[in-house]
Amino acid sequence: MADTTASNTSAGAGIDLSQFYQVFFEEAGENLDRLEQLLLEIDIQTADDETLNSIFRCAHSVKGGAATFGFADVAELTHEMETLLDKLRRHELAPTAPMVDVLLQAGDALRAQLARHQHGGEGEAADTEPLVAGLRALAAGGIAPAAVAPSAAAPTLAPAEPALPAGQRTLELTVGPLAAPEHADNLVELFGEIVDLGTIEALDAGQPADGMRRFKIVTQSSDADLLDLFTFHVAREHVKLAPLGPGYGFHAGAPGAPPQVVADPGFGFFDDAPGAPVASAVAAPAPAKANARAAAPPATAEASTLRVSVEKVDQLINLVGELVITQAMLAQNSAKMDPALYQQLAKGLADLDRNTRGLQESVMSIRMIPMSIVFSRFPRMLRDLSAKLGKKVEFVTQGEATELDKGLVEKITDPLTHLVRNSCDHGIERPAERLAAGKPETGTITLAASHQGGSIVIEVRDDGKGLSREKLLAKARERGIDAPDTMTDPEVWSLIFAPGFSTAEIVTDVSGRGVGMDVVKRNITALGGTVEIDSAEGHGMSVKVRLPLTLAIMDGMSVGVGGECYIVPLASVIESFQVQGDTVKHIGGSGQVVKVRDEFLPVVELERVFGVPRLDTGASHPVMVVVEAEGHRAALLVDELLGQQQVVVKNLEANYRRVSDISGATIMGDGRVALILDVGSLARRTRH
Repeated sequence: MADTTASNTSAGAGIDLSQFYQVFFEEAGENLDRLEQLLLEIDIQTADDETLNSIFRCAHSVKGGAATFGFADVAELTHEMETLLDKLRRHELAPTAPMVDVLLQAGDALRAQLARHQHGGEGEAADTEPLVAGLRALAAGGIAPAAVAPSAAAPTLAPAEPALPAGQRTLELTVGPLAAPEHADNLVELFGEIVDLGTIEALDAGQPADGMRRFKIVTQSSDADLLDLFTFHVAREHVKLAPLGPGYGFHAGAPGAPPQVVADPGFGFFDDAPGAPVASAVAAPAPAKANARAAAPPATAEASTLRVSVEKVDQLINLVGELVITQAMLAQNSAKMDPALYQQLAKGLADLDRNTRGLQESVMSIRMIPMSIVFSRFPRMLRDLSAKLGKKVEFVTQGEATELDKGLVEKITDPLTHLVRNSCDHGIERPAERLAAGKPETGTITLAASHQGGSIVIEVRDDGKGLSREKLLAKARERGIDAPDTMTDPEVWSLIFAPGFSTAEIVTDVSGRGVGMDVVKRNITALGGTVEIDSAEGHGMSVKVRLPLTLAIMDGMSVGVGGECYIVPLASVIESFQVQGDTVKHIGGSGQVVKVRDEFLPVVELERVFGVPRLDTGASHPVMVVVEAEGHRAALLVDELLGQQQVVVKNLEANYRRVSDISGATIMGDGRVALILDVGSLARRTRH
């Protein structure tokens, strides 16, 4: 098996295949994700040709890339998958549930193999012999039609040659045309005289009719070094080096390469790239309709995407942030100018403002990822888990197009996985229990995402048995937790966030509702979010996770309190109005409320919250700003509204320390630092 370390040549000028590893691993991962998605969605009874061809292409692309880089174990397993899939797409076999199960398991094994290669071959290789045997048994279980010749099956992979040492590659040397082709034998002698140069052997009979000689070379030397050596005896224009076989470059072999390599359709991992050889060009005969579909893989995916590292995107976002600050400074200073005298400058600044906003929106969208990326991993997990638990579960997703910052997507995946597993294990009942309770035997787990104000809300809900108030209270008292009967339902539900708290009667290898829920809450809180639970016993349960969008650049409303300036996220602002003399009412000692359209809202006095010193003792609080966060509204009492503008969010915790009720800071156009309010924290303050 070829090592995954860099294949450096002696002169450093040869092709280093390791530079392409990351591209291959990313594309292989995407193909395996696509293969799994198609297998989960396939209708066994009415599987169409396009779906079967798409599944085949995914496995085929992985095999081609693996063979290119010398990952023999990956190529062997995908070859067996290809054999079975080829018979399915040619309708020699009918798809069955066991076939889907084995193909899904093979996909998992391929991920493990690729991860091992990606980390330099560390760890012990997984045993795939049972999977290979299962794939072969399923492929042999069907009887081929009499009209189809044996060659109609999937092309077999040639026996793998011994793995090359790290850094070595296989080339084809073409010499000629020469008046005396036997003179090329001088090159063989010259090659053999140099120690550690490699091996060379003839690929022809020694007397070709066209005057050309062909040799196979295994070496670590660069093309430039080899050409300099051969031109001692032959003119440079009569010497040509080309790839030969797997392990070098991206192309199938040159003339003289082993026929198995040429017969392997679409060799290499750029199957969907324009100009790539189509599978049907060399595959065995099949129905014309199936071949037409197989020959037309979607070419838009490769052409319309560009892989860029996250570091480069972050650097671009930082530069745009500095541009926004500079633009705000220019806009603030230009406000003092006479627009009649500086008409052209004012027009240029207006254009700069518009273009800066468009640039900011475009750049910010690069880091945003649709929630469908997260949702796509759960169907497979639920399929395996429900089968293991003997339950029937339907998985429904809503709001897949809702976008979230890439950094949050990576951190929210594990908590969501735990919540979904809990819903399946302890929420959804077994079919017999559901029928006895008057429910359909198939339970439903819904995963929904939506934007609400300046937050994203992700909800996991099920129509299972829900939480039992009595059982939770009894368990809490058993653990020594103070749990009086006067607790409200939300307070009772929050008991499951206590470390190690669980109502499960039987310990299983699947997390129980409550087991690890403290970890879920801690992870969500670390992201600046909250978790809310709602339940109805016998009808189901809902867990809502609220997360801030945490965009690096956002629209904000600047408000003045005393001599300080604060930024309120514009997405959280509902309205603002002038405070009248008798608008604010005092309740419960220090509490204040204000009546807005027949609704009393709690008042947050920013001057008191942040201890803002007031030099003018006669100043009043003339403006109220109504904000909404986490499903609750509150009114912020401020001195004045300073304006609306784009602000660049700076991490206050990284540069100073965490400050309660503050989510970050920004630099204003005049160079002052303004604090960005954490509206969710202020809203929670009013509830307490």
